[in-house]
Amino acid sequence: MDERRQRIKDEYTANRGFWTPLFDAVLELSPEYFEAYSKLSSVPWKTGTLDPKVREFIYIAIDAATTHLHEAGTRIHIRNAIGYGATRQEVMEVLQLASVLGVHTMTMGLPALVEVMRKMGRGAEIENQTLSPRQEKMKADWIATRGFWADLPDYMVRFAPDFFETYVEFSSVPWKTGTLEPKVRELIYVAIDASTTHLHEDGTRIHMENALRHGATPAEIVEVLTLVSVLGVHTISMGVPIMQEEFDLAEKQAKG
Repeated sequence: MDERRQRIKDEYTANRGFWTPLFDAVLELSPEYFEAYSKLSSVPWKTGTLDPKVREFIYIAIDAATTHLHEAGTRIHIRNAIGYGATRQEVMEVLQLASVLGVHTMTMGLPALVEVMRKMGRGAEIENQTLSPRQEKMKADWIATRGFWADLPDYMVRFAPDFFETYVEFSSVPWKTGTLEPKVRELIYVAIDASTTHLHEDGTRIHMENALRHGATPAEIVEVLTLVSVLGVHTISMGVPIMQEEFDLAEKQAKG
């Protein structure tokens, strides 16, 4: 490795606290690109205020989220989190929080159903509906555990009470048994909702508001967004090693 590439590698390692062989080929082929990426991804590590362990939790959540499932990144950032003092239970809680992402099929689909019904002149079926005592209890239990209510859970409790009842139990596990601060949990929700592979605006807004209520600062929320915004580099960290293997194979075959 020449002096320039070694300097770039050392700067990345100093700023981010780790190195991965996934970046070896990138650094070799395009030091200009990797240096630019290093500067971009290091901004929250130089200027942010979140605990490094929490930053790693954010990376774990977006890499392990069902919209991305980036195994290599998940492994790297779990290892980094352990290095910053994370416990097995904390990382498990991060994964539990990220696992609720599938519910957005409901939180996107049910408002669409409401809109369609209103356009068809069937809005009264919604407006005139009153909650049963059972549904009122579900709503109260949600508020007691999660601390908020919004249109999205309201649609679920009205249209799919059986699903909602079991979803409340499922999604409340980390809130009942976990040890992370409520603020950190909400920042993790912000991360997976705002992730480049998801971009769920309604959920992002809800969890930003919740995070602020739990004591997060606007600067901390912006820091989460800057951490998440470099997700696109996985095109490089995944694609370049494959490209190298295929070109090596093609050259080997050409030589006979």
